[in-house]
Amino acid sequence: MDNRSAFAVNQYDENVRKVIPFYDEIYDQIFRVIETYSGHQPLKMLDTGCGTGTFALKALKRLSVSEIVLCDPSEKMLTDAKRKLHQEACQFLNIGSEQLPFEESFDVVTAIQSHHYFTRAAREQAVSRCFRALKSGGLFICVENTAPLTDTGKNLLLRRLEAFEREAGRTEEEITAHSARYGREFFPITIPDHLELLRKTGFGTAELFWHSYMQSGFYALKD
Repeated sequence: MDNRSAFAVNQYDENVRKVIPFYDEIYDQIFRVIETYSGHQPLKMLDTGCGTGTFALKALKRLSVSEIVLCDPSEKMLTDAKRKLHQEACQFLNIGSEQLPFEESFDVVTAIQSHHYFTRAAREQAVSRCFRALKSGGLFICVENTAPLTDTGKNLLLRRLEAFEREAGRTEEEITAHSARYGREFFPITIPDHLELLRKTGFGTAELFWHSYMQSGFYALKD
């Protein structure tokens, strides 16, 4: 595997909608939060864990972006992102969120489906680096796989996801393998734990703006 997601880079965009319900709606809700925050003013943005560059491409089309930096620990993901964004003025860095070197540089920082691969300690470091990269008053948005509050809830959630994948055309082998990644290859934490982490790393405002199946979206302000 050339990245920490479930799919090889050349299969990512094709397959991600088969395992994440409402994938495109999640992006739309992210943009609605950013538009409400920014009032359509020009934004300097950082997308960490940028993957193949899908979010950045959509952001450049929908938002007023004065500058955008894309970071990802997978060199192959970045290669695909560069190909997708070859006509755009973007900066690319082959680093993970926990290595971000920026300080008070961006109006908006996004981390979409990227931090749930971390241990708790590494996740805290990654969120701290995102906080540090924001200007005062800046907006952080993260969307992550999140954990139910009980084992019963977890089992029901996985069964719902398996039914979704089945309807999306995945094989039983693929479905079983994907469920087996929970707690082994990605490590979701609960919604209350996410909000606590955002406050612990310095954000004065931390809120949930989206939740469906396993995905939860949070925004936080450096205020």
